[in-house]
Amino acid sequence: MSISIDHDRCMGAGQCALTAPGVFTQDEDGYGALVPGHDQDDPMVREAARACPVRAITVAGP
Repeated sequence: MSISIDHDRCMGAGQCALTAPGVFTQDEDGYGALVPGHDQDDPMVREAARACPVRAITVAGP
């Protein structure tokens, strides 16, 4: 599974970090970021992408 965050779209709502804290966090500026060494198979990844109000998260693959 491939996970990416469009940093130009991200507005820092934090829904990704709240939904899947093992995969997403917020950087020093408050924008979405991936947790180093995150579990790509976390079942909440797709839910976190759906929770993003500006659709800044892309999840590809199985």
